[in-house]
Amino acid sequence: MAAAVVVGGMVASGVIKVVIKEIGSAIKGEFKLHKNLRKDMEKMKMTLESVEAVLSEAERRSIMDEPTRLWLKRLKDALYEISDMLDDFEADSNLLEGVVKKFKMPSKMKEMQQRLQKISEDHTKYSVPADARSDKQPVHDIRETPADAEETDPIGRTDDKQKIMGRLSKGIAEKTTFLSIWGFGGIGKTTLARLVYKDPQFEEYSKVWVYVSEKLDLKKIGNSIISQLSEKEEQSKIDELKIIHDRLGKLLAGNKKILIILDDLWERRTSELEKLKVMLKQAEGSKVMVVVTTREESIAKEIGSVDPYCLAPLTYEMCWDIIKQKCNFEAHPCKERLETIGKKIAKKCGGVPLAAQSLGHMLKSKPYDVWDSVRSNHIWNLPNARNTSSTHEVLASLLLSYNFIDNSSLKLCFAYCAIFPKGYNIIKHDLIHQWIALGFMEPYNDILSTWQLGESYVRQLLEMSFLQHSKTVAERSYAREDATLFTMHDLVHDLARSVMADEFYLEGPNCRYAYLTDCTKPLKSSATSPAKIKALHIVDHPDGSLKENRFHADAYSQARHLRVLILDVSPCYLRVLPHSIVEFASPRTCPKSSENRILQ
Repeated sequence: MAAAVVVGGMVASGVIKVVIKEIGSAIKGEFKLHKNLRKDMEKMKMTLESVEAVLSEAERRSIMDEPTRLWLKRLKDALYEISDMLDDFEADSNLLEGVVKKFKMPSKMKEMQQRLQKISEDHTKYSVPADARSDKQPVHDIRETPADAEETDPIGRTDDKQKIMGRLSKGIAEKTTFLSIWGFGGIGKTTLARLVYKDPQFEEYSKVWVYVSEKLDLKKIGNSIISQLSEKEEQSKIDELKIIHDRLGKLLAGNKKILIILDDLWERRTSELEKLKVMLKQAEGSKVMVVVTTREESIAKEIGSVDPYCLAPLTYEMCWDIIKQKCNFEAHPCKERLETIGKKIAKKCGGVPLAAQSLGHMLKSKPYDVWDSVRSNHIWNLPNARNTSSTHEVLASLLLSYNFIDNSSLKLCFAYCAIFPKGYNIIKHDLIHQWIALGFMEPYNDILSTWQLGESYVRQLLEMSFLQHSKTVAERSYAREDATLFTMHDLVHDLARSVMADEFYLEGPNCRYAYLTDCTKPLKSSATSPAKIKALHIVDHPDGSLKENRFHADAYSQARHLRVLILDVSPCYLRVLPHSIVEFASPRTCPKSSENRILQ
């Protein structure tokens, strides 16, 4: 799973928060701790807190730096072992086995502390000096192209452009009009902005194109605009923001027509966005059009003065047209034979033009067997295909989106969605319950409850297009008619699995979150270490084994650290609840979201 290694350690910052919280609960908990054991736990907690302070930078570097990725993996494995150790200590407190484990606990704790200390010391080999960290190295966005980049007219965006032009005309009475184009990374926002930039309606306008990206640098934006609008290009940069304001005031005012494109805006803070707007609202006597592209609806609404424009995915027919155009399909000697398979590939593009473009380019002049290979395995199995050139643009865009999340808990909550199959309808109510049961979230203050924080996380993932509202109705009978359903774009799902690495992979040794489709077999035959699993989804086998109550006794009972158990099947199929589930279930292993599926 090569691609998983790319970002597989990027959930470590979320996992360490969970483990620090678990250690704190153990220290303050009701079960008795030996004096030395308590000290060891407090020392371990302090060590983890020190490591946590450098994790954000380490995760950013891990995308391109192999040693840092390996360090993060070692840390993450150790964190999960600590969590398992604490689970063992708590869960078996009344059993003979638990007494033995408690007896061994001090020595295990010392061994783990030594291991953590070594990991903590090793991080200095990969850390970045403080002065370098202040200006973090961004993930290079290969979509950074100038407005005049040569390209053919894009397929499927003519109507979008006309609608954009119509919305801009509505702001004609204003001195400065702000219009935002927002949508999923790689969907074509920059391409659409470029179409507007080149439209004949703006032929008499002075034009400016500024690439904004992660960091909103008002000085950089101001200097770029000044440079592009000045009759004699100004080479020297202005360092004082007030002077930049004054210079822009002179350049923007005076009965002029100006079009400004601000490409790829990420800034969320209202105060900073307001400063940007103030800087550009100096068009006394002029007409200034500002078109902004962004990935988040909230940013689009905040910056816009007219209704923002949500750019929808292309239809599969449009994606197929793009593939045909890029691969010179009409000249292919086997085009009749490739028509059907090509359309299937187009459907897999998920309406993302960059995916269709790169695939079309790669398929040019390729024989039938290559087309068939792409249809069945390639971009769709992204975790197995790191450095695949045909997916690089879209993956870079998604990685940048994920890397920009500054909330480690939100990163972990998103990565957990890798447990669901592609195309799965995720029930909002259930998803939040699972996040809570796994300890992924902790309110920052007394203003938001844990549930409200979960609602907030869902909204943020929707704004980033990491979750999408499902247009289908709830198929599962246990779901309420008014249940809110979400799906994940296939490429976003690939990202989640890449981030989660082997932790969702049931056949691997490090599986933590499993999706089981055959409960007629013992779990140990599917997973190397079933005891490590913390979340288990059991769905009905195609042969209807759940309906007939053909549960294997060890389909789940060996997952001793389980915190989420979901039976994804209609309650009417479970006439008699398997005794092993009744014996196994506990408030810690069965959140409320699964009770209505188990107890009927």
